[in-house]
Amino acid sequence: MAELIRAKTPNLGFGNMRMPKLEDGTPDRETIFRMIDTFLAHGYNYFDTAHIYPGSEEMLRIGLVDRYPRERYFITTKLFVGRCAAPEDMMKQFETSRERLGLEQIDMYFLHGIGPASYEKIERFRAFDFLRSLRDRGLAKHIGFSFHGTADELDRILTGNPDMELVQLQLNYLDWEDGKVQSRLCYETARRHGKPISVMEPCKGGLLSGADMEAADILLHANPDASLASWAFRFVAGLEGIHVILSGMSNVEQVEDNARTFENFTPLSAEERALTGKVAEAINAVPGVPCTGCGYCTHGCPMNLNIPFFMRAYNSLLRFRNLEISRHSYFMVTHANKKASECIGCGGCEERCPQHIEITKYLREVAEQLEE
Repeated sequence: MAELIRAKTPNLGFGNMRMPKLEDGTPDRETIFRMIDTFLAHGYNYFDTAHIYPGSEEMLRIGLVDRYPRERYFITTKLFVGRCAAPEDMMKQFETSRERLGLEQIDMYFLHGIGPASYEKIERFRAFDFLRSLRDRGLAKHIGFSFHGTADELDRILTGNPDMELVQLQLNYLDWEDGKVQSRLCYETARRHGKPISVMEPCKGGLLSGADMEAADILLHANPDASLASWAFRFVAGLEGIHVILSGMSNVEQVEDNARTFENFTPLSAEERALTGKVAEAINAVPGVPCTGCGYCTHGCPMNLNIPFFMRAYNSLLRFRNLEISRHSYFMVTHANKKASECIGCGGCEERCPQHIEITKYLREVAEQLEE
């Protein structure tokens, strides 16, 4: 994968999940073109998209593929098996992505968002073998996967599929020691298997870059001239084995700020890493719904609601007070799944909850705050 590597590291990747839009909801082409131009002008070439990102693949074709020579860019897109009713639908989804992007060959093709809820289907559909067939036929140059699960699950996947070339993990200083996300443990597992890592959510979907987040003053006081985003990027960029770090940029100023961070890169000192730990502690100390994510509430739910996710989404809103980002993250999960508003108020979840949480009340608040 030498074509991903720039002359100097670390490598910045352009995440295309959240593209800027005009007031009428259509893509802001002028801004998108300027962002792409600026990103390429700084010498970066890695663009990340996915079949399920609304309008993203099409916009990359218009803004990048149609405007630049093929050798100027490297594109990763992803197969979301959750939208496949049968194994043959995987090829249909791949061909749709190729058509949207206007490419004969995809540079990197991922299985998208592997986790406990999706792995059984991925195995049943033999999705890893499907990736290999695309690589063997020259339709995809490289293959890998993005992952949301435990370190033990990641170890099983990499043991069974040692030819995967790139692993995309959620790494950031807030989730580093989180018992559910297991950022550090997943990172160490990928390193033990010798896999290069693509980092997603280094700023936790943008939440760690906002001055309205809890405890932002700790970092702003330590270095008033450094953006909050730069702290998050320096945290992950200083780790060994990092191949590319994705940033879901939404304006030209963010592209420029990230380029400054990466082109003048210095890893966090021990003192600075300790400060990010203090920020994480302060954020996690904000009172929220005392949900442990045990999942007992979901057993027997007549609507099959992902209640632990809704509780995490509500806590994220409380901790970061960023309605726009919280709504977008909620939409990305629920646009193809059940929403909190679909709760029928039967109360069975509350009877099963070991923490005795008033779940139906919080589901109403999630629906009111996060559904548009």
